[in-house]
Amino acid sequence: MTSKLSAQDMAELAALADGTLPADRRASLEARVAARPELRDALDRQRRAVVATRAAASEPVPASLRTRVHRTGGDRATGRRRARLVPGLAFGGALAAATAIVLALVLTGAPSGPTVADAARLAASPPTGPAPGRLDGSKSKLAAQVDGVVFPDLARAYGWKPIGVRSDEVDGRAATVVYYEKGGKRIGYVVLAGSAIPGPSGAHAVNRQGVRYEALDVDGRPTVTWEGLGHTCVITGATSRSELLTLASWHGGGTLRY
Repeated sequence: MTSKLSAQDMAELAALADGTLPADRRASLEARVAARPELRDALDRQRRAVVATRAAASEPVPASLRTRVHRTGGDRATGRRRARLVPGLAFGGALAAATAIVLALVLTGAPSGPTVADAARLAASPPTGPAPGRLDGSKSKLAAQVDGVVFPDLARAYGWKPIGVRSDEVDGRAATVVYYEKGGKRIGYVVLAGSAIPGPSGAHAVNRQGVRYEALDVDGRPTVTWEGLGHTCVITGATSRSELLTLASWHGGGTLRY
């Protein structure tokens, strides 16, 4: 919760999110973020605020969103924010309104959508259906996909056999998990429906064949996330980060698109 964080914490996280934090302070803050879940959650909210504010710069603010903020923050709090924000405002009208609304949502802790950690935790849940079969005529694809993102058949190339599937939701977003097993160990491969969500903070980034992969631990489990065809993909489970990265970046001889 942001209420546990100091004003300095919030200021530094905001600067890290929008890219204005001085370089000599960035590494130290990223290390703290990686070690503290509440900082990671707060940074994820700050980054969403930055993205939403910039996107809203050229668009009118929906009346429904204004109403939601008023109800969330309360009339008194909203009045105080308005009194502080209006005088001498340097932004354009739409951007100023969007900025106030986004900040209100961040500070009140309103729902902000799923995170990579949420998706990784879904993979720890059990399968709800049988394993998908291999796609007809393919040596690298399973008969399971989300909006064109096809799950790979990892059995021939790496020995990871599909053992089940789960269709669920992550914070209101549809998600599909395909589970694989090898040598008694299990991993989960998650694809979220809809547009990609912000990447995790404090992750180790690697670029392979033009795709950015981010490696981190979620609840002690090695995890790798990346964007595939505009969707967030996550692979996590009982193996090393390096193997997860190898599996995530496998292109099936050019038949798998990312």
